Amino acid sequence: MRPPLLDQAQIERGLAQHPMWRLEESSLPPQRIVRDVVAPNFLAAVGLINAIALAAEKLDHHPDILLYGWNKLRITSTTHDQGGITELDFKLAEAIDAIVGT
Repeated sequence: MRPPLLDQAQIERGLAQHPMWRLEESSLPPQRIVRDVVAPNFLAAVGLINAIALAAEKLDHHPDILLYGWNKLRITSTTHDQGGITELDFKLAEAIDAIVGT
């Protein structure tokens, strides 16, 4: 069973624990958390994508990952089947922070 949506106070607490992440909202749901990462070079950026993919697969929770420029990543996480942010998004953020470094 998938975890329930977090309320705004829970999301704010999660963001306080993961200061490199920010809340992103748009005119279309769902809410999502986002982190931008700058890698030292293209190969390192691709390596981060692969490491994040392995961590995401272990959690069965998959972010959107955008590689732009030659060394920049934008990682976006939301729980699509719940329509917003759940504890899975913050578990994934924790795993990504461990990979990328904070």
